[in-house]
Amino acid sequence: MYKTRNAFLFSILSLLLLVAFLLNITFGQVAIPLKEVFKSLLGSTASKNTWEYIIFNFRLPKAITAILVGIGLSISGLLMQTLFRNPLAGPYVLGLSSGSSLGVALVILASNILGFGIWNLEVSIIIASCLGSFLVMLLVLIISQRLRDTATILIVGLMFSSFTSAIVSVLTYFSSAEQLQKFTFWSMGNLGNLSWQNIFILFIAVLLGLLLSLLSIKSLDALLLGENYAKSMGQNVKKSRYIIIIATSILAGSITAFAGPIAFVGLAVPHLAKLLFQTSNHKILFWSTILIGGILMLFCDMISQLPGLDFTLPINAITSIIGAPIVIWLLIRKKNLV
Repeated sequence: MYKTRNAFLFSILSLLLLVAFLLNITFGQVAIPLKEVFKSLLGSTASKNTWEYIIFNFRLPKAITAILVGIGLSISGLLMQTLFRNPLAGPYVLGLSSGSSLGVALVILASNILGFGIWNLEVSIIIASCLGSFLVMLLVLIISQRLRDTATILIVGLMFSSFTSAIVSVLTYFSSAEQLQKFTFWSMGNLGNLSWQNIFILFIAVLLGLLLSLLSIKSLDALLLGENYAKSMGQNVKKSRYIIIIATSILAGSITAFAGPIAFVGLAVPHLAKLLFQTSNHKILFWSTILIGGILMLFCDMISQLPGLDFTLPINAITSIIGAPIVIWLLIRKKNLV
């Protein structure tokens, strides 16, 4: 009965993901009939060249990016919540987002102060964001070698986050209005600026993070009951901790680099998966989190496009508007989220 229910839920979620993907390509400032979307995706030519151009140069890349972002952040959140046994832990709890923000701030806000020119702003932002999150990850890993308590690593991550945020605040104080505007736009998140080459790089990064996460499933189930229990089950807690931190860093760091810091998805989706499937088994939670994360991100992107209007709302604002009430509702519904 339990397996039948799970199979049914997975089928429904898979269907919802496909529907959300097609609707995401259909809706937008220019409405494209669903029939024309099918024709284009199946290799036929759409009735209008404009529709064909919009689908393959704007809508399809953005939909794929939304799925990758939703999957990566959701799995990162699941890993962090289990590792720290904290329902409010998210993908950026180790300070990765702040590290990325500092890297981007140095490129956008401090380039004039430090006296270096920007060769290509988009590429520079991606490289700086990756280096910033990688540096924070490296520092967390080095410090975690000296720490036995996982909860202390959480505090270290929060301290790194506060430290880098303070530096960013100082840089913003001395920046021009134009520089502040560019940095603000980046911090709002964006799914629509990636080339196919960038999407491929992001796909490889997310795939690598997911493979490392899959290797950690047994460890995650054991860690859910505490580190002492995990050790008694024969798990190498230190090694598992490193793999989980590296997987989270690859997922959250690469997504922040390419799409900007996107809030609440990684925090809310794991709880939705646990609530829907009523289990703490990570074999089930892993796949359900992937599906729900993709669906939620596509749904948020559809709302941000506001069909029929000439502008697009920041994706970070939409995820926060939707994600924050979900987390509050879950906390009220169930005090002790696992």
